[in-house]
Amino acid sequence: MSTQIPYATLILRWYDHHQRILPWRAKTGTIPDPYHVLLSEIMLQQTQVATVIPYFNKFIENFPTLNDLAEASLEKVMAMWTGLGYYSRARNLHRCAQEVVKIGGIIPSNFKELKDLPGIGDYTAAAILSIGYNQPFVAVDGNVERVTSRLFAIEDSLPKVKPQLAALAKTLNEGQEAQDRPGDFAQALFDIGATICKPKNPLCLICPLSSVCKAHQQNIAELLPKREKKTAKPTKYGISLLIKNDQENILLRKRPEKGVLAGTMELPSSFWAEQSISLEQAMQETGCFGQYQEAGEIKHVFTHFTLKVRLYILTKKLQFIEQKQENIWVDLEDLDLYPCSTLMKKMIKQAINETSNDERRKIS
Repeated sequence: MSTQIPYATLILRWYDHHQRILPWRAKTGTIPDPYHVLLSEIMLQQTQVATVIPYFNKFIENFPTLNDLAEASLEKVMAMWTGLGYYSRARNLHRCAQEVVKIGGIIPSNFKELKDLPGIGDYTAAAILSIGYNQPFVAVDGNVERVTSRLFAIEDSLPKVKPQLAALAKTLNEGQEAQDRPGDFAQALFDIGATICKPKNPLCLICPLSSVCKAHQQNIAELLPKREKKTAKPTKYGISLLIKNDQENILLRKRPEKGVLAGTMELPSSFWAEQSISLEQAMQETGCFGQYQEAGEIKHVFTHFTLKVRLYILTKKLQFIEQKQENIWVDLEDLDLYPCSTLMKKMIKQAINETSNDERRKIS
Protein backbone atom coordinates (compact mmCIF):
# COMPACT_ATOMS: atom_id res chain seq x y z
CA MET A 1 0.00 0.00 0.00
CA SER A 2 1.53 3.30 -1.12
CA THR A 3 1.60 6.30 1.16
CA GLN A 4 1.20 9.77 -0.32
CA ILE A 5 4.17 12.05 0.22
CA PRO A 6 3.04 15.14 2.20
CA TYR A 7 2.32 18.20 0.09
CA ALA A 8 4.86 20.21 2.08
CA THR A 9 7.62 17.71 1.36
CA LEU A 10 7.02 17.92 -2.40
CA ILE A 11 6.84 21.70 -2.23
CA LEU A 12 10.01 22.18 -0.17
CA ARG A 13 12.05 19.66 -2.17
CA TRP A 14 11.26 21.67 -5.30
CA TYR A 15 12.02 24.97 -3.56
CA ASP A 16 15.45 23.82 -2.43
CA HIS A 17 16.50 23.52 -6.06
CA HIS A 18 14.37 26.12 -7.87
CA GLN A 19 13.73 29.04 -5.54
CA ARG A 20 13.85 32.52 -7.03
CA ILE A 21 16.71 34.78 -5.98
CA LEU A 22 15.06 38.03 -4.89
CA PRO A 23 16.70 41.00 -3.14
CA TRP A 24 14.40 40.90 -0.11
CA ARG A 25 14.95 37.22 0.59
CA ALA A 26 17.48 36.13 3.18
CA LYS A 27 20.41 34.15 1.86
CA THR A 28 20.57 30.51 2.91
CA GLY A 29 21.74 30.23 6.49
CA THR A 30 21.00 33.87 7.38
CA ILE A 31 18.18 35.31 9.48
CA PRO A 32 15.48 37.16 7.51
CA ASP A 33 15.08 40.89 8.09
CA PRO A 34 11.42 41.57 9.00
CA TYR A 35 11.80 45.12 7.63
CA HIS A 36 12.73 43.74 4.21
CA VAL A 37 9.77 41.37 4.37
CA LEU A 38 7.37 44.15 5.36
CA LEU A 39 8.63 46.50 2.66
CA SER A 40 8.56 43.89 -0.10
CA GLU A 41 5.13 42.53 0.81
CA ILE A 42 3.54 45.98 0.77
CA MET A 43 5.19 46.75 -2.57
CA LEU A 44 4.07 43.41 -4.01
CA GLN A 45 0.39 44.06 -3.31
CA GLN A 46 -1.25 44.08 -6.78
CA THR A 47 2.18 44.59 -8.38
CA GLN A 48 4.43 42.23 -10.35
CA VAL A 49 7.75 41.06 -8.88
CA ALA A 50 9.77 42.41 -11.83
CA THR A 51 8.26 45.86 -11.28
CA VAL A 52 8.93 45.82 -7.55
CA ILE A 53 12.63 44.81 -7.62
CA PRO A 54 14.11 48.21 -8.64
CA TYR A 55 11.80 50.07 -6.26
CA PHE A 56 12.74 47.80 -3.37
CA ASN A 57 16.44 48.30 -4.09
CA LYS A 58 15.95 52.07 -4.30
CA PHE A 59 14.08 52.16 -0.98
CA ILE A 60 16.72 50.09 0.81
CA GLU A 61 19.44 52.33 -0.60
CA ASN A 62 17.66 55.46 0.65
CA PHE A 63 16.04 54.02 3.78
CA PRO A 64 18.34 51.18 4.95
CA THR A 65 16.42 50.67 8.18
CA LEU A 66 12.86 51.03 9.31
CA ASN A 67 13.96 53.94 11.49
CA ASP A 68 15.36 55.72 8.41
CA LEU A 69 12.01 55.29 6.69
CA ALA A 70 10.12 56.60 9.71
CA GLU A 71 12.31 59.70 9.93
CA ALA A 72 12.00 60.52 6.21
CA SER A 73 9.47 63.10 5.07
CA LEU A 74 6.27 61.81 3.53
CA GLU A 75 7.08 63.88 0.44
CA LYS A 76 10.36 62.02 -0.05
CA VAL A 77 8.71 58.63 0.46
CA MET A 78 5.97 59.49 -2.03
CA ALA A 79 8.52 60.73 -4.56
CA MET A 80 10.49 57.48 -4.23
CA TRP A 81 7.26 55.52 -4.73
CA THR A 82 6.32 57.40 -7.90
CA GLY A 83 5.46 54.99 -10.71
CA LEU A 84 4.67 52.02 -8.47
CA GLY A 85 1.00 52.98 -8.20
CA TYR A 86 -1.59 52.48 -5.47
CA TYR A 87 -0.14 55.43 -3.58
CA SER A 88 -2.08 54.78 -0.39
CA ARG A 89 0.41 51.94 0.15
CA ALA A 90 3.27 54.43 0.40
CA ARG A 91 1.38 56.60 2.87
CA ASN A 92 0.45 53.57 5.00
CA LEU A 93 4.01 52.23 4.83
CA HIS A 94 5.36 55.53 6.14
CA ARG A 95 2.76 55.65 8.93
CA CYS A 96 3.46 52.00 9.75
CA ALA A 97 7.19 52.69 10.14
CA GLN A 98 6.45 55.63 12.43
CA GLU A 99 4.07 53.54 14.55
CA VAL A 100 6.65 50.76 14.91
CA VAL A 101 9.27 53.29 16.03
CA LYS A 102 6.83 54.55 18.67
CA ILE A 103 6.53 51.06 20.15
CA GLY A 104 10.27 50.44 20.28
CA GLY A 105 11.38 50.04 16.67
CA ILE A 106 10.84 46.28 16.43
CA ILE A 107 8.23 45.00 13.97
CA PRO A 108 5.73 42.98 16.03
CA SER A 109 5.90 39.19 15.90
CA ASN A 110 2.27 38.86 16.94
CA PHE A 111 -0.60 38.60 14.44
CA LYS A 112 -2.98 40.94 16.25
CA GLU A 113 -0.32 43.58 16.85
CA LEU A 114 0.70 43.47 13.20
CA LYS A 115 -2.92 43.83 12.08
CA ASP A 116 -3.18 47.00 14.19
CA LEU A 117 -0.51 48.71 12.07
CA PRO A 118 -1.52 50.89 9.08
CA GLY A 119 -1.73 49.06 5.75
CA ILE A 120 -1.32 45.53 7.15
CA GLY A 121 -4.09 43.01 6.59
CA ASP A 122 -4.38 39.28 7.14
CA TYR A 123 -2.18 38.33 4.18
CA THR A 124 0.66 40.76 4.90
CA ALA A 125 0.64 39.87 8.60
CA ALA A 126 0.85 36.15 7.79
CA ALA A 127 3.67 36.75 5.30
CA ILE A 128 5.70 38.77 7.82
CA LEU A 129 5.23 36.15 10.54
CA SER A 130 6.05 33.17 8.33
CA ILE A 131 8.94 34.66 6.34
CA GLY A 132 10.28 37.23 8.79
CA TYR A 133 9.76 35.32 12.04
CA ASN A 134 9.55 31.69 10.89
CA GLN A 135 6.12 31.16 12.45
CA PRO A 136 3.69 28.57 10.97
CA PHE A 137 1.35 30.93 9.14
CA VAL A 138 0.21 30.38 5.54
CA ALA A 139 -0.06 33.64 3.60
CA VAL A 140 -2.74 33.26 0.94
CA ASP A 141 -2.36 35.52 -2.10
CA GLY A 142 -3.53 35.06 -5.69
CA ASN A 143 -0.72 32.63 -6.45
CA VAL A 144 -1.61 30.43 -3.49
CA GLU A 145 -5.33 30.56 -4.34
CA ARG A 146 -4.54 29.38 -7.85
CA VAL A 147 -2.31 26.51 -6.67
CA THR A 148 -4.90 25.43 -4.11
CA SER A 149 -7.89 25.60 -6.44
CA ARG A 150 -6.09 23.38 -8.95
CA LEU A 151 -4.59 21.01 -6.41
CA PHE A 152 -8.06 20.21 -5.03
CA ALA A 153 -9.99 20.89 -8.28
CA ILE A 154 -12.26 23.48 -6.68
CA GLU A 155 -14.67 24.58 -9.41
CA ASP A 156 -16.65 27.22 -7.53
CA SER A 157 -15.89 30.78 -8.60
CA LEU A 158 -13.82 33.51 -7.01
CA PRO A 159 -14.32 35.61 -4.99
CA LYS A 160 -17.06 33.52 -3.35
CA VAL A 161 -14.73 30.56 -2.86
CA LYS A 162 -11.90 32.56 -1.20
CA PRO A 163 -12.63 31.33 2.37
CA GLN A 164 -12.62 27.70 1.22
CA LEU A 165 -9.33 28.12 -0.65
CA ALA A 166 -7.76 29.84 2.36
CA ALA A 167 -8.83 26.97 4.61
CA LEU A 168 -7.44 24.38 2.19
CA ALA A 169 -4.17 26.28 1.79
CA LYS A 170 -3.65 26.11 5.54
CA THR A 171 -3.77 22.30 5.38
CA LEU A 172 -0.80 22.18 3.01
CA ASN A 173 1.80 22.91 5.68
CA GLU A 174 0.88 19.98 7.87
CA GLY A 175 3.82 17.82 8.87
CA GLN A 176 7.06 18.45 10.72
CA GLU A 177 9.05 19.56 7.68
CA ALA A 178 6.72 22.47 6.97
CA GLN A 179 6.52 23.37 10.65
CA ASP A 180 10.32 23.53 10.78
CA ARG A 181 10.54 25.79 7.70
CA PRO A 182 7.41 27.97 7.54
CA GLY A 183 9.22 30.86 5.84
CA ASP A 184 10.60 28.65 3.09
CA PHE A 185 7.23 26.96 2.72
CA ALA A 186 5.42 30.27 2.25
CA GLN A 187 7.92 31.45 -0.36
CA ALA A 188 7.87 28.06 -2.08
CA LEU A 189 4.11 28.33 -2.59
CA PHE A 190 4.53 31.84 -4.00
CA ASP A 191 7.23 30.63 -6.39
CA ILE A 192 5.26 27.62 -7.63
CA GLY A 193 2.28 29.85 -8.32
CA ALA A 194 4.36 32.50 -10.07
CA THR A 195 6.65 30.29 -12.18
CA ILE A 196 4.91 26.90 -12.60
CA CYS A 197 1.20 27.08 -11.78
CA LYS A 198 0.72 30.19 -13.92
CA PRO A 199 -2.70 31.63 -14.82
CA LYS A 200 -2.25 30.69 -18.47
CA ASN A 201 -0.26 27.78 -19.87
CA PRO A 202 0.63 26.20 -16.52
CA LEU A 203 3.74 24.02 -16.65
CA CYS A 204 2.07 20.93 -15.22
CA LEU A 205 4.64 18.50 -16.59
CA ILE A 206 7.39 19.95 -14.40
CA CYS A 207 5.23 20.85 -11.41
CA PRO A 208 6.27 19.17 -8.14
CA LEU A 209 2.58 18.70 -7.29
CA SER A 210 1.44 17.16 -10.60
CA SER A 211 1.25 13.64 -9.13
CA VAL A 212 -1.29 14.78 -6.53
CA CYS A 213 -3.02 17.59 -8.42
CA LYS A 214 -6.67 16.76 -9.10
CA ALA A 215 -7.08 19.47 -11.75
CA HIS A 216 -4.08 18.10 -13.66
CA GLN A 217 -5.48 14.58 -13.44
CA GLN A 218 -8.83 15.83 -14.78
CA ASN A 219 -7.13 18.00 -17.44
CA ILE A 220 -8.86 21.16 -16.20
CA ALA A 221 -5.92 23.02 -14.64
CA GLU A 222 -6.03 25.96 -17.03
CA LEU A 223 -9.76 26.42 -16.38
CA LEU A 224 -9.17 27.05 -12.67
CA PRO A 225 -9.69 29.05 -10.64
CA LYS A 226 -12.99 30.15 -12.10
CA ARG A 227 -13.99 33.78 -11.68
CA GLU A 228 -17.31 35.52 -11.77
CA LYS A 229 -17.72 37.60 -14.90
CA LYS A 230 -16.50 41.14 -14.41
CA THR A 231 -18.85 44.00 -15.05
CA ALA A 232 -17.67 46.60 -17.53
CA LYS A 233 -15.60 49.35 -15.96
CA PRO A 234 -17.27 52.76 -15.91
CA THR A 235 -15.56 55.66 -17.66
CA LYS A 236 -14.79 58.98 -16.00
CA TYR A 237 -13.82 62.21 -17.71
CA GLY A 238 -11.68 65.17 -16.76
CA ILE A 239 -9.61 68.10 -17.99
CA SER A 240 -6.03 68.97 -17.01
CA LEU A 241 -4.25 72.26 -17.70
CA LEU A 242 -0.56 72.76 -18.52
CA ILE A 243 0.45 76.23 -17.37
CA LYS A 244 3.97 77.66 -17.73
CA ASN A 245 5.44 80.85 -16.32
CA ASP A 246 8.08 83.08 -17.92
CA GLN A 247 10.84 80.81 -16.58
CA GLU A 248 9.27 77.78 -18.33
CA ASN A 249 8.36 76.22 -15.00
CA ILE A 250 5.05 74.36 -14.86
CA LEU A 251 2.29 74.78 -12.31
CA LEU A 252 1.57 71.78 -10.08
CA ARG A 253 -0.68 71.30 -7.10
CA LYS A 254 -1.27 68.55 -4.58
CA ARG A 255 -4.18 66.14 -4.90
CA PRO A 256 -6.47 65.58 -1.89
CA GLU A 257 -5.15 63.41 0.93
CA LYS A 258 -7.83 60.78 0.29
CA GLY A 259 -8.99 59.02 -2.87
CA VAL A 260 -7.24 57.94 -6.07
CA LEU A 261 -3.60 59.09 -6.32
CA ALA A 262 -3.97 60.70 -2.89
CA GLY A 263 -1.28 63.19 -1.97
CA THR A 264 0.50 63.11 -5.34
CA MET A 265 1.26 66.21 -7.41
CA GLU A 266 -0.79 67.00 -10.50
CA LEU A 267 -1.44 69.59 -13.15
CA PRO A 268 -4.40 71.82 -12.24
CA SER A 269 -7.26 69.44 -13.02
CA SER A 270 -11.02 69.25 -12.87
CA PHE A 271 -12.85 66.69 -10.81
CA TRP A 272 -13.25 63.36 -12.59
CA ALA A 273 -16.90 63.09 -13.57
CA GLU A 274 -19.17 60.53 -15.20
CA GLN A 275 -19.79 62.91 -18.11
CA SER A 276 -17.36 65.07 -20.08
CA ILE A 277 -17.08 68.67 -18.96
CA SER A 278 -16.30 71.95 -20.70
CA LEU A 279 -13.07 73.94 -20.51
CA GLU A 280 -15.03 76.73 -18.83
CA GLN A 281 -16.15 74.35 -16.09
CA ALA A 282 -12.56 73.12 -15.65
CA MET A 283 -11.35 76.71 -15.23
CA GLN A 284 -14.02 77.29 -12.60
CA GLU A 285 -13.03 74.14 -10.71
CA THR A 286 -9.27 74.78 -10.88
CA GLY A 287 -9.40 78.54 -10.47
CA CYS A 288 -6.99 78.93 -13.41
CA PHE A 289 -8.53 81.30 -15.95
CA GLY A 290 -6.93 82.09 -19.30
CA GLN A 291 -6.79 81.20 -22.99
CA TYR A 292 -6.01 77.58 -23.69
CA GLN A 293 -5.36 75.35 -26.67
CA GLU A 294 -6.35 71.67 -26.69
CA ALA A 295 -3.43 69.21 -26.63
CA GLY A 296 -5.08 65.84 -27.10
CA GLU A 297 -6.48 63.20 -24.78
CA ILE A 298 -4.96 60.72 -22.36
CA LYS A 299 -6.62 57.41 -21.50
CA HIS A 300 -5.65 55.62 -18.30
CA VAL A 301 -7.08 52.43 -16.80
CA PHE A 302 -7.44 52.21 -13.03
CA THR A 303 -8.57 49.14 -11.10
CA HIS A 304 -12.21 50.18 -10.92
CA PHE A 305 -12.66 52.65 -13.78
CA THR A 306 -11.23 54.02 -17.01
CA LEU A 307 -10.22 57.68 -17.10
CA LYS A 308 -10.21 59.94 -20.16
CA VAL A 309 -8.57 63.32 -19.67
CA ARG A 310 -8.46 66.15 -22.22
CA LEU A 311 -5.29 68.24 -22.02
CA TYR A 312 -5.14 71.99 -22.55
CA ILE A 313 -2.09 74.27 -22.79
CA LEU A 314 -2.13 77.90 -21.72
CA THR A 315 -1.46 80.07 -24.80
CA LYS A 316 -1.38 83.48 -23.11
CA LYS A 317 -0.55 84.70 -19.62
CA LEU A 318 -2.99 83.67 -16.96
CA GLN A 319 -5.76 86.15 -16.43
CA PHE A 320 -6.23 84.98 -12.87
CA ILE A 321 -5.32 82.15 -10.50
CA GLU A 322 -7.67 81.52 -7.62
CA GLN A 323 -5.70 79.93 -4.78
CA LYS A 324 -7.98 76.91 -4.32
CA GLN A 325 -5.14 74.54 -3.53
CA GLU A 326 -1.42 74.81 -2.86
CA ASN A 327 0.19 75.86 -6.14
CA ILE A 328 3.91 75.42 -6.80
CA TRP A 329 6.05 76.18 -9.84
CA VAL A 330 8.33 73.29 -10.78
CA ASP A 331 11.28 73.12 -13.14
CA LEU A 332 10.80 70.17 -15.49
CA GLU A 333 14.30 68.96 -14.68
CA ASP A 334 13.27 68.67 -11.03
CA LEU A 335 10.04 66.78 -11.72
CA ASP A 336 11.41 63.49 -10.35
CA LEU A 337 11.85 65.13 -6.95
CA TYR A 338 8.08 65.38 -6.61
CA PRO A 339 5.54 62.57 -6.16
CA CYS A 340 3.99 62.68 -9.63
CA SER A 341 2.05 59.60 -10.74
CA THR A 342 2.80 57.76 -13.97
CA LEU A 343 -0.48 59.16 -15.32
CA MET A 344 0.55 62.73 -14.56
CA LYS A 345 4.01 62.31 -16.07
CA LYS A 346 2.35 60.93 -19.20
CA MET A 347 0.09 63.99 -19.36
CA ILE A 348 2.97 66.42 -18.89
CA LYS A 349 5.06 64.71 -21.55
CA GLN A 350 2.23 64.79 -24.10
CA ALA A 351 1.43 68.44 -23.38
CA ILE A 352 5.11 69.47 -23.59
CA ASN A 353 5.50 67.58 -26.88
CA GLU A 354 2.42 69.30 -28.26
CA THR A 355 3.86 72.68 -27.25
CA SER A 356 7.13 71.86 -29.04
CA ASN A 357 5.26 70.76 -32.16
CA ASP A 358 3.31 74.02 -32.21
CA GLU A 359 6.51 76.04 -31.96
CA ARG A 360 8.07 74.09 -34.84
CA ARG A 361 4.95 74.64 -36.98
CA LYS A 362 5.13 78.39 -36.32
CA ILE A 363 8.80 78.50 -37.39
CA SER A 364 8.15 76.56 -40.59
